[in-house]
Amino acid sequence: MKKYLSQGKNLEIAANKAGMDEKTGRKYRDLDKLPSELLAERIRLWRTREDPFEEIWEEVLPFLKTNEGIEAKTLFDYLQREHPGCFHDGQLRTFQRRVKNWRATKGPGREVYFPQKHEPGRLSQSDFTHMSRLQISIAGQPFDHLVFHFVLTYSNCGIIRNN
Repeated sequence: MKKYLSQGKNLEIAANKAGMDEKTGRKYRDLDKLPSELLAERIRLWRTREDPFEEIWEEVLPFLKTNEGIEAKTLFDYLQREHPGCFHDGQLRTFQRRVKNWRATKGPGREVYFPQKHEPGRLSQSDFTHMSRLQISIAGQPFDHLVFHFVLTYSNCGIIRNN
């Protein structure tokens, strides 16, 4: 919007070209700040309330460290049973955020996964395997042979041949 105003456009045109209402444009013009600058000012980095789980957090940590997949809801139910009257259902979301934050900052690393997209007729996999280690015998005679395995990756259709 600042660009359009500096080009001599009136407020209504500048706001419309920037994709906002004229009143919103007037607010940003009068404050001489961008929307992103106003948002950055509103982000708070302090707590508005005391953390209700601070005293028992050391009790929770062993569960988080030994059971990577344990859900925060399960732990919260456990805390409600172990400390009756201390935690009410309305604090579940606070506890879930605390568990999520711990996992992100101090928890175990996550496995990296790259999805593979297979297209029909484009890729296949093949493999030869020596079968002599299995010591297969036919009519008492050792049967040393190779096995060829071929798979189309899109359809997972395969064939096995031995020689």
